[in-house]
Amino acid sequence: MKKEAAGMQLYQDMLYLPHPVSQKHAAMPRRDRAAQFSPFAALTGYDAAIAESRRRTYAPIELTEDRAMLLNQCLHEIMEHLPEKPSVTVIYFLPDLKKSGGAYMTAYGIVRKVDVYHRVLTLDGYREIPLDSIWSIQIEKESVFPR
Repeated sequence: MKKEAAGMQLYQDMLYLPHPVSQKHAAMPRRDRAAQFSPFAALTGYDAAIAESRRRTYAPIELTEDRAMLLNQCLHEIMEHLPEKPSVTVIYFLPDLKKSGGAYMTAYGIVRKVDVYHRVLTLDGYREIPLDSIWSIQIEKESVFPR
């Protein structure tokens, strides 16, 4: 207690002095002053790692023989009508680059090319979809068979 009282007496003359204001430097805005005391991320990337582990991926569904035959017939129909620029809706499996599994995506567009050698379906905008990842193809009949 005596030490505390002695400390107060040492600084008693400074307690009621006016706050010093610099003549050379402008006052720091309150927002910047508050930012000095805001919390920081001690573990850089930890939040991103948690979000990544929470993100769901799915295993690809195996094609049955019947479904593979239907897809094959659909691709042949598209190749026959390629000069007529058929519009299609394609559902395909896109593997995840960071972890096992992936997601099913839907693409809409006009077919530019079916490359059987490289096993790729190319839509307008040069979006390439691997033939082995396709789950379904729906041809817009009005684009192939005009009325």
